[in-house]
Amino acid sequence: MAQPATGPAQGPCTAPPSAAGTAVHPVDERLPPARLLPAALQHIAAMYAGVVTPPLIIGQAVGLDAAGMTRLIAAGLLIAGCATLLQTLGAGRFAGNRLPFVNAASSAGIAPMLAIAETSAPGHQLPAIYGAVLVAGVFCLAVGPFFGRLLRFFPPLVTGVVITLIGVTLMPVPVGWAQGGDETAADFGAMKYLALAAFTLVVILLIQRFGRGFVKQVALLAGMFVGTLAAIPFGLADFSGLGSAPLAALPAPFAFGAPEFRPAAILSLCIVMLVLMTESSAGMLALGEICDRRTDGPTLTRGLRTDGIATLLGPVFGGFPTSAFAQNVGVVTLTRVRSRYVVATAGCTLLVLGAFPVLGAVVSLVPMPVLGGAGIVLFGSIAVSGIRTLSAAGLDDSSNIILVAVALGAGIVPLAAPGFYAGFPSWAQTVLGSGISAGALAAVLLNLFFHHLGTHGRNAVALKSS
Repeated sequence: MAQPATGPAQGPCTAPPSAAGTAVHPVDERLPPARLLPAALQHIAAMYAGVVTPPLIIGQAVGLDAAGMTRLIAAGLLIAGCATLLQTLGAGRFAGNRLPFVNAASSAGIAPMLAIAETSAPGHQLPAIYGAVLVAGVFCLAVGPFFGRLLRFFPPLVTGVVITLIGVTLMPVPVGWAQGGDETAADFGAMKYLALAAFTLVVILLIQRFGRGFVKQVALLAGMFVGTLAAIPFGLADFSGLGSAPLAALPAPFAFGAPEFRPAAILSLCIVMLVLMTESSAGMLALGEICDRRTDGPTLTRGLRTDGIATLLGPVFGGFPTSAFAQNVGVVTLTRVRSRYVVATAGCTLLVLGAFPVLGAVVSLVPMPVLGGAGIVLFGSIAVSGIRTLSAAGLDDSSNIILVAVALGAGIVPLAAPGFYAGFPSWAQTVLGSGISAGALAAVLLNLFFHHLGTHGRNAVALKSS
């Protein structure tokens, strides 16, 4: 695993001297290609599955064919590459935090977008989603400069609940994939599909247990690759669509239809955008500490502005709400390679992948049961991240326990009883029908009730981590 180059007298946070004799901060260090490319590949391996997950899930939900799925995945990769480059290299004082920070479509928006798709007529599902995403991007740009003042309303109690609900509410998706993906098929849930999903999951677990270094880090991708190979002899892998995918093409603007603006859908994704901004802010603050470069107010604003720009431009080409990727913060922590040019190189790689749709087609042709086995690990790990956040949020306080209990309950209701809100107006069904939106709304309101309204500094335990 790559390690930052330091001389004998240098500590782990000491920058190497430049050719002119002046110290270069590790964040601004330009590594030689022999170290730059492997380090960038580690970031690609850590993020790739997460980048393609939103287009895979949304594309399946709205019934896109193989060509549509390929375009959607290519657009997600392209937007992720552009956002990551803007974040790492910056654009003057306007955008970019200039940290080794990866931006891509977040899984947090999947459940609300699925709720929007379910309440939209066929042919209007993606336009309704993209209209809401576009407004969420404008909302992020408008709120970003002032968001530092709002962070106290999104302590770890709130963000922990939301992150946990992201993993929990998305778990039916990989379960459906493991059963074959098509609920209308006669063999949905057949043992051959379940066996392939279980085999993929076991491979991932074995690699995670016995792998070392880079191999262990790419356990998810390696498991999907082995699972796909295992599916070929049994006729469970179909690569016929690979030949029809264009070798090189750029996403066409509004290829999936002009955006449609629906108030309930917009409200739902604006709530999610607040959560994504909280995650990005937390990621920037943590990365600033890891890289020994403090994240101040202007840096935070430029980083959130990048989120807003990517989220605003995403719907034009087929992208979704964009935020930080926490797994790449983990890569920086593990490798101690803090150069932002490493992540910029990873962003360039995403651009290349997005410009060649045939590469996206390879991902879209991975059998559904294989994706199901890998998805259980992916979404389960998201829930674990939320639990880890909650564990540091002062759960020894009874008010906090009640807050988390009620918010989690509100978020799980749509999962446990999908028809619970059937009698509500359509706008309420869109907002409350998503467990993430319902849980986030409950957590924010209860946090205000218990820890802000009339407390005058009371309940310091509850807010100690905010």
